Amino acid sequence: MLAINAVRRAPAILRSAAPLSTWSAVPAGPPDPILGITEAFKADKDPRRINLGVGAYRDEDGKPYVLNAVKKAEERISAAKLDKEYLPITGLPGFTSNAAKLAYGADSVPRNQNAIAVTQSISGTGALRIGGAFLARHYPHSKTIYVPSPTWGNHIPLFKDSGLEVKYYRYFDKKTVGLDFEGLKEDLQTAPEGSIVLLHACAHNPTGVDPTQSQWKDISDIVAEKKLFPFFDMAYQGFASGSTDRDAFAVRYFVSQGHQIALSQSFAKNMGLYGERVGAFSLTTANEEERKRVDSQLKIIVRPMYSNPPLHGAHIANTILSDPELYQEWEGEVKGMADRIINMRERLYQLLSNDFRTPGEWSHVKSQIGMFSFTGLNKEQCKVLAEKAHIYMTMDGRISMAGLNGRNIEYFAKSVDAAVRGDL
Repeated sequence: MLAINAVRRAPAILRSAAPLSTWSAVPAGPPDPILGITEAFKADKDPRRINLGVGAYRDEDGKPYVLNAVKKAEERISAAKLDKEYLPITGLPGFTSNAAKLAYGADSVPRNQNAIAVTQSISGTGALRIGGAFLARHYPHSKTIYVPSPTWGNHIPLFKDSGLEVKYYRYFDKKTVGLDFEGLKEDLQTAPEGSIVLLHACAHNPTGVDPTQSQWKDISDIVAEKKLFPFFDMAYQGFASGSTDRDAFAVRYFVSQGHQIALSQSFAKNMGLYGERVGAFSLTTANEEERKRVDSQLKIIVRPMYSNPPLHGAHIANTILSDPELYQEWEGEVKGMADRIINMRERLYQLLSNDFRTPGEWSHVKSQIGMFSFTGLNKEQCKVLAEKAHIYMTMDGRISMAGLNGRNIEYFAKSVDAAVRGDL
């Protein structure tokens, strides 16, 4: 009987002496700054609240916008009763072909020579991650990538996790709230020969400051002289200026000058396919035979990473890019989104400079381009805007212009004016 009781009591004894959890030493990671802004915004019940942190388009009513071209494409896909089979490792062939055409242009020499290796990716982030891994494994001249200062926050951990060392080149001039072009040139000229350089093709995130076409030509010359390898991140094609061709200028110019490039594309912003995760990564190669070898290595990277990409979003994008009527409607909608943001920039500039006569120079608001604007507001001003005016943005003064509309822009400008004057 005593022996039976001892056996019965054993589990409790074992439980009390159990070791700590395997994960007890895992530290809490820092909160994502954008997620923190969204959470604070949601918790704020003031009817005047504005969320200018999220990097997603909002319409004039402040609502998420599903493009009509996307709705029509989905109707066609539904009517076609397509299956749900796995895609190939490098994705939907029609989509990758059309994505390359959109980026490089119909008359692109490497495209027409079948010398562009391209794989579908999990949006732009996935494209950058594939690219980082490929360069870490196969680029022979350097394992260091130079990124602009500042750059999209995810670039740094993404490339580090890919096996690349991350360094910076000057990009943003806080004094002028514009491009530090002399600093940019000097840093690229002094970078070790053969280094990788990340270039935002258009609508630089987070500053909204882009080089002019003339400046892009100068950058191309430096890249050629120093034998740097250009890796373009093009997350906003069409969304910046309203023209897919104009926004692809840098990519197409570099290729026309004989540069071999890497390119990341995203269809989150320009098609509003945020949650569908549609993107592409591509490399220009010397010829078709080389392209096939590069393709084989891209497959080797993708296969253990996520096996193959999602199906539905690729069908949506491909349907739009393949059909002239839908393509034309999509381009019109992209221009409409870009024009609304450009109008908000103009209106904000007028309010700050003319109506409220806010201290400081505000022309950068309308000269910047794309979804984001570096306002020049400091950390304390951003903090007081959140606490007193219920306006949420990142603490470096970056705002999403898409969060402004006809109903809230005057309140935003008035609040900024008060924060700058110290009266909020």
